[in-house]
Amino acid sequence: MSIAKNIEIIISKSSWIRKMFEEGARLKAEHGAENVFDFSLGNPNLEPPEAFKKTLKEIVNTPVEGMHAYMPNAGYPPVRAKVAEYLSEEQQAVLTADEIVMTCGAAGALNAIFKAILDPGDEVIAPTPCFVEYGAYCSNHGGVLKTVQTQPDFTLDIDTISDAITAKTKAVLINFPNNPTGQVYTEDNLKALGTLLKDAGRKLNRTIYLLSDEPYRKIIYDGMIAPSIFSCYSESILATSYSKDLSIPGERIGFLAVNPHATFKDDLVNAMTLTNRILGYVNAPALMQRVIASLQGESVDMSLYARKRDLLCDGMSDCGYNFIKPSGAFYLFPQTPIPDDVKFVRALQEELILAVPGSGFYGPGYFRLAFCVPDETITNAMPAFKRVIDKF
Repeated sequence: MSIAKNIEIIISKSSWIRKMFEEGARLKAEHGAENVFDFSLGNPNLEPPEAFKKTLKEIVNTPVEGMHAYMPNAGYPPVRAKVAEYLSEEQQAVLTADEIVMTCGAAGALNAIFKAILDPGDEVIAPTPCFVEYGAYCSNHGGVLKTVQTQPDFTLDIDTISDAITAKTKAVLINFPNNPTGQVYTEDNLKALGTLLKDAGRKLNRTIYLLSDEPYRKIIYDGMIAPSIFSCYSESILATSYSKDLSIPGERIGFLAVNPHATFKDDLVNAMTLTNRILGYVNAPALMQRVIASLQGESVDMSLYARKRDLLCDGMSDCGYNFIKPSGAFYLFPQTPIPDDVKFVRALQEELILAVPGSGFYGPGYFRLAFCVPDETITNAMPAFKRVIDKF
């Protein structure tokens, strides 16, 4: 074989999300896009807010010398200062530009973090269900993803995480609001995790980091508040992007932030500034850095996602599906009526419904529906959802 064995293995287990996306293109060409109900990809269907479009036009139409040149590897200092100012309020911690590194989205941020902290064989614990590419991100840099189960309601199981910690544990990676479950962890849950990691680190004589992947942070419902990981544990690092809250996933703009109270804060920031470059990202996109600098706190209208969530949950409940109503993000993660989630998703596909098996997220026995779709996609799919569950 001409390619690396590790990549060959990853290809053979290639992401179900992309598989379904590609299958969707085939079915839409065959049956017409209006007759295919595509819930496979978390691609926001809301347009970016007007403030984004206005700011983008102003910057493009008012060029300054060097605006498309290289900048410091961590990003433009004024941009990082703006991010730090907003994040200080959000995370209840005093941050400066020195704790921020601008990145090519949250995926770029996580890879820069892993490259900076992982030695070969180091383990990263991730509660499941979780995003399928976490395993690849860890292995990219010699690490090993070690998955653990959450509670039945998808909240963190502190005892299970505790049992998974070994002398090789370097970090715990969480994601909230969670993809694919939509669960939002409570402050008490996160503080208990912080206490566990502090005690375990002291016992093992090593720092165990808490990494939080938060691109869905602003997509939250029912008056819930996403807690601050920085106030729950000092050895924490945040990775996020503007892909979901501003509906600009194709622009690949995000950042990482190191807790200002982290023991080795300066070493971490210096390392991640370097890894952000040597991984080939070099810099976060210059134009998008300038745009988001003045858009801190801006977002699409989240009430539209809340409406879609309720529309989908009401319909799926009427059809007889079992699920936990998501507190955030734009995903529903129902149980499959049979243990074989892949078989069930194929049955949905026969009715022109595209979903992703839960096994693609380390969560067998479930399937994921992305409800960032037109309302009519949700309502028109309900008869087909009912026909499929009735078969089983």
